[in-house]
Amino acid sequence: IDLVVGLNAWIQRSWMRRVAVVAGLVGASIVLSMVFWPKVEYLPVGNRNLVLCFILPPPGYNLEQLNAMGQIVEDELQPYWDVNPDSPEAKQLDFPPIKDFFYFARGRSVFLGLRSADPSRVDELILLVDRLRPKLPGTIVVASKSSLFERGLTAGRSIDIEITGPELTELVAIGGRIMGTIMNPQQPLIAGAQARPVPSLDLSSPEVHVTPRLMQSSDLGVSAADLGYAVNALVDGAYATDYYVGGDKIDLTIIGDELFMDQTQDVEMLTVSTPAGKLIPIAALAEVTLGSGPEQINHRERQRAITIQVTPPPEVALEDAIERIETQILAGLREELQGEYTIRLSGTADKLRETWLALRWNLLLALLITYLLMAALFESWVHPLVIILSVPLGAVGGILGLRLLSQYLMLQGQPPQALDVLTMLGFVILIGTVVNNAILIVHQSLNLMREQQMPPQSAILESVRTRIRPIFMTTLTTVFGLAPLVLFPGAGSELYRGLGSVVLGGLLVSTIFTLVLVPSLFSLMLDLGQLLRGSVLPTSDRDEPTACSRELDVREPEPSEVPGAESLV
Repeated sequence: IDLVVGLNAWIQRSWMRRVAVVAGLVGASIVLSMVFWPKVEYLPVGNRNLVLCFILPPPGYNLEQLNAMGQIVEDELQPYWDVNPDSPEAKQLDFPPIKDFFYFARGRSVFLGLRSADPSRVDELILLVDRLRPKLPGTIVVASKSSLFERGLTAGRSIDIEITGPELTELVAIGGRIMGTIMNPQQPLIAGAQARPVPSLDLSSPEVHVTPRLMQSSDLGVSAADLGYAVNALVDGAYATDYYVGGDKIDLTIIGDELFMDQTQDVEMLTVSTPAGKLIPIAALAEVTLGSGPEQINHRERQRAITIQVTPPPEVALEDAIERIETQILAGLREELQGEYTIRLSGTADKLRETWLALRWNLLLALLITYLLMAALFESWVHPLVIILSVPLGAVGGILGLRLLSQYLMLQGQPPQALDVLTMLGFVILIGTVVNNAILIVHQSLNLMREQQMPPQSAILESVRTRIRPIFMTTLTTVFGLAPLVLFPGAGSELYRGLGSVVLGGLLVSTIFTLVLVPSLFSLMLDLGQLLRGSVLPTSDRDEPTACSRELDVREPEPSEVPGAESLV
């Protein structure tokens, strides 16, 4: 206590020292915040003990080949699922034992799911899935841990690169260049990143093209729409109408017998009924050819679109990955492409941008509300300004706390703590907690000056001396309460430890330096106010004694000690 009070007394002996302390602390907090500001993340993943994997097989795979892929996956994973998790054999495995897993295929979509017997080691199953890539040639394998906040395979950390334009072949070429740059094995853009095209970059999926013979179809009274509906019904089934059973609506679908559509060559021999009641083979009405094309065509605002979905590894922040993609890939491509082709980022990248902009306005709004509330309570516009200027000290403390937590996690072999949306809320909380210490000092100083007519400097030093003990007591209890939240791992710790480190670091730094910044800044404000009042108001208008005049009244000798004082009075 004596050290802090003595330091403040030494600083207040010179206005140059006070200015240097205020400018140095505020300037250093701003500079350090800019230097150590971490990359921004969207949402923490959490731990649902589930790894989801998407497998994109080569074009043209039928159900039997997909089943064969599933058998390969089951055989490769058998040493990990066909073992007792508590046995000595399980402890010798490179990866944790698998509690259960599933594999299913629907169309060309193949999914694989894994759960770990030890939930804390579920991240290692992603590396286990990576071992399957050489066993499944020609496939694209994307695996990620399932998120608590997002559904699907991207774990809430996907960056969608949308390419739109008129020609599908050009879109596929652009998507191939982006995929090649991101997944280049020699010089990957983001080491450990996973990427997959949506729907695909293949134009070689087998297709059967039925082109109507216009003259023959017209003579027989069969339109192109009728022919297409008939082929669709015979091959894959076509919607006819619907009917209701009670309150349930049921679709009625017409579908041909599978016996007549066992091979692609059978399409020509399928018969279509004409308006005259005759059965005519499709070969007489249309030209049937075998070809290739895309499996699926997506559209965005009436333009054909292909999306490259990139998922960075946990150790790379989402903002950092977005910056690399923008500067090293998209900037050059946008200059090369013509105006009819566009590339933009969407998905979580858009959500991150919108959330970050909203949080910045929320921070400013929290500062404004806090300032206006204190202005109403103190009945002054100047005193709350002194308190608000202590917030940058809490901000730099929160950033340093987040940086130290990241270093601590990296020493334990875990990914660094990113500045995600939940962690950003810690800075909003700091606005309401950091100002408490400054309020104690300013309020006590004003009480001493108003009630005991103490000089400003003496009142400020006395308030520091009397308030330093409760400030340290409240700060230490809060710090020791937050320490287990930040340092000790546990279920769900990745969700709240970032927020805890921000509040913890902000409280520590602000408590230490607020005891020097606030007294120096408050005394400067009082001196500046006294100087302005002295230069604006004439002597005859000063009816009420100011703080400095009270100091002179207290230190004046008694009238009896001054010769002729009674006559002057």
